[in-house]
Amino acid sequence: MNGSATGMPYQYVVLRCVPRVDREEFVNVGVVVYCEEAAYLQAAWSVDRERLEALAPGLDVDAVCEGLEFVRAVCAAEEAVGAAAGEPTGQRFGFLKAPRSTVLQPSPVHGGVTTDPGRQLEHLLERFVG
Repeated sequence: MNGSATGMPYQYVVLRCVPRVDREEFVNVGVVVYCEEAAYLQAAWSVDRERLEALAPGLDVDAVCEGLEFVRAVCAAEEAVGAAAGEPTGQRFGFLKAPRSTVLQPSPVHGGVTTDPGRQLEHLLERFVG
């Protein structure tokens, strides 16, 4: 990893499960961190099934988990995700941070400075998802 003691800039989005877009209610379920300087793009997620089912009875929680696994695979540039796997890291983050009106949505982009993007991902997951 490149970087210095002063840190490297990074960006992140919080992944939200929005069962009914019309109600604008959501539960945070994951985080994606992108640090260009470290060539780092990773996602981490944790789903509280009981909480999601309480918010939206009948929600296909397995489908939500599949969507989160797709996000993780895009970050890892796995061939199974198709053309996105071949794109540069920054373009893959751009794809993941793009607003969409589906059950799994990214928050607005936020940023900061870190000396360890992996540790920052863990911290953000704990802070925003629990």
